[in-house]
This record gives sequence, C-alpha cells and structure tokens, in this order.
Amino acid sequence: MAAQAQARGWSGVSRRGELRFPLQSVLDVTVLRSGIPDTVPGRSVNLCERGVGAMLAQELVPGEAVAIEVQLSLVTPPIRTRAIVRYQDKLHCGLEFVGTSADQRAAIRKWAKDKDAATETKLEASPNSSMAPKSVDAKGRNPKTLGGAGSRPRKKQFGMGWAIVVVFVAFAASVFWWRWNRGWEELESGLKSPVTASVGKPQARVPPETMEKLLVHRVQPTYPAEARKANLQGIVALDIVVGRDGSVVDMHALNGPEVLARAAMDALRWWKFEPYRVNGEPAVVETTVAVEFKR
Repeated sequence: MAAQAQARGWSGVSRRGELRFPLQSVLDVTVLRSGIPDTVPGRSVNLCERGVGAMLAQELVPGEAVAIEVQLSLVTPPIRTRAIVRYQDKLHCGLEFVGTSADQRAAIRKWAKDKDAATETKLEASPNSSMAPKSVDAKGRNPKTLGGAGSRPRKKQFGMGWAIVVVFVAFAASVFWWRWNRGWEELESGLKSPVTASVGKPQARVPPETMEKLLVHRVQPTYPAEARKANLQGIVALDIVVGRDGSVVDMHALNGPEVLARAAMDALRWWKFEPYRVNGEPAVVETTVAVEFKR
C-alpha cells in the first residue's frame, strides 16, 4: 500500500529517506541575490518531511539557500521555513528543508499520515479492488444481498453516509480549486507579487524593436482549445515591465479576448531578456510586445 503513495514523475537522484507524497499547491520560494529578495513563483510536485519537489518559474543554483512557503491544505497554516537547493534540472527543483520546527515536522507527518490513510481507504472502497472486504454467511451468501428486516435500514444508512461524503468532497474540491487558480493567477499576473513591488518604477520606456534584439529566451503561447473552437484569432498587445535581471516582472494586456490574453501572459512570464542598461547599469524598463494567435 505504501508503494501506492510514492510520487511518480520526479526524476533525478533523491537524498530523501522518507516516502514522497503528491502535493499540488501554490509554492513561494524567496532567494536573496545581491542583497535583494527575489520571489520565484511555482507549484509543488511532491512533499516529505525532509523536503519538497517543485516546478519553479526560473532556475535556481544547487547549494543556494532559500526561504520557502508551501500550503499543505485549506485548513492548516502554510509551512514557512528555510531550504537548500539540492537538485536542479531546468525548471524541476528539489529543496531540502533546514531549520523546520518540531510543530512543522509534526504537521507534515500528520498530513502524510492522512494522505496515506486516504489512499488506503480509496483502495479498500474500490469495487474492483482485491482488497475490498467480503462478507458471507454460512451458506456462502452475502448478507447485504439478502432480504430481511435488517437489510433495508443498513443499506439506507450506508447510502446516506456516502451521499454526505460525496457532497463534502465535492464542496472541498471546488473551494480548493477556486483558491488554487486564484492564487496561481495572482502570482502569474504579478498583482500581489513581492517581486513587482521590489523592482521599483520603470526607469525608461524602450521601443519594442530595441527589446526584441535583447530577447534571449522566448516561449511560444499555447493556443487555447476554447479559442480554437470559437475561431478566435489575432494579435494581442501587452505592456510589460522587465526587471534588472531581464525577467518579466509585470504585464497587462492592451487588447484581445480574455482567453487569448491569458494564454499570452502564461507564455510571457517565461521570457528572458538581456538586461537593458541606463548609464551602463541594468535598469527596470517597460516596453510593448505583441503575440499572434492564428490557426
């Protein structure tokens, strides 16, 4: 059963001794570079008591010390602690916790235990599982399939119990999904990102053709299925702010349908420029870019 809970999809050498459990949650990683805190948004992949696997919006350096904040569930406060980058492959990152408190370790152990128990319950409840309990009488018949005075109330009781569980799970899932999407969209748009606040106001507005020459990494947007189905096409123009390190730290769409604008912003947050220099020093600048969607 424990093997069922082992996370899949994570490659690379692991230094963890504990089982890792899947955890899809918004993740904040803050690294101090040149005395300036740089917050990197991301999503957790899996978690154990000693560390977390994640997908981050930019690469970190193995051995780098960072501050980390991860939300285990809707009903528990986030885990805030320090970590060391132990593994880095493109945007895949392995972080080892350091300095976690006893309460934080207990919270992670409880979360892992609940996750393990939920997996076991799901397996036992599966009608196709060999672990599903079977009960028969002396003649080899299943009492639950027999008639009789005691059968109907028991069936009704179990039916009502499952209905309550289904309603509760559906409600909790909808709330979690809403908070998940809202939190990730806020990180991507930069509305509440500490990075946007820390970079300061743009020092210059640079012509698009000039910034185009400084572009070193471009990610093409994904054409949304709903936009393709509705035959939505065109060019989306966006105002962006490029930080001193060449990353896109803020953006907003100037035109186009919302579904295309969101797809363009999803791609732009991965773009990277060579730093634009003012008086020989890297500067925060703003410019305009255009992203085309066509079938």
